[in-house]
Amino acid sequence: MTIPQRLHPTIHTFCTDMWDGYLGAIYDFLTAHPETEAKVVIDRFHVARNYREDFDKLRKQELHRLRQELPEATYKEVCYGMHWVLRHNHANLDDDDKVRLRRLFQYAPRLHQAYTLREELTALFNMPLSLPEGRRRLERWATKVKHGTLTCFDNFLKTLHNHLDEIANYFDKRASSGFVEGFNNKLKTITRRSYELKRVDSLFRRLWLDLNGYQRFVA
Repeated sequence: MTIPQRLHPTIHTFCTDMWDGYLGAIYDFLTAHPETEAKVVIDRFHVARNYREDFDKLRKQELHRLRQELPEATYKEVCYGMHWVLRHNHANLDDDDKVRLRRLFQYAPRLHQAYTLREELTALFNMPLSLPEGRRRLERWATKVKHGTLTCFDNFLKTLHNHLDEIANYFDKRASSGFVEGFNNKLKTITRRSYELKRVDSLFRRLWLDLNGYQRFVA
């Protein structure tokens, strides 16, 4: 399937993940169709997955270290259940979780540093920044990490270096592929739940019911 020529000038954004195949196809299209003046944006949620995975590696290392070093009772008191607390953004934690987090960080200062850097980056993407300012702040964050003692974000630093333009382009129009990915997941769930529907018209009716049925029949 190709995009009709008449629609090329209407394309303003390509939102994608970091897979080279997608990025290569997009840039090949833009090179072949100079009338299309579109920005390439790497979806912020794929960016977040990248740096959060880096943080998660350090989390596993630090909790493993504490398991070896702390008395069993202390380890259970300090570390049990912290996997889920650490996965949440700090703004979404309740007061009890924040107290538990501070107690954990007393035993794991490197984890505290990494958690703070992760939260700074998440907050940055939530700020109403212009493209130039967003790019500058990403560069400042990267510089701070490079000059620090942590190495857990090395993988993300490479990603940021290789794809800074596409990542920073998010701040221009804040484009996201979240709806498309959510829609695709819904489609997969419906197909699995409906025992591999084969007829396209039946699949579309089932999809319509999932998307609009509640409002249509409850109202």
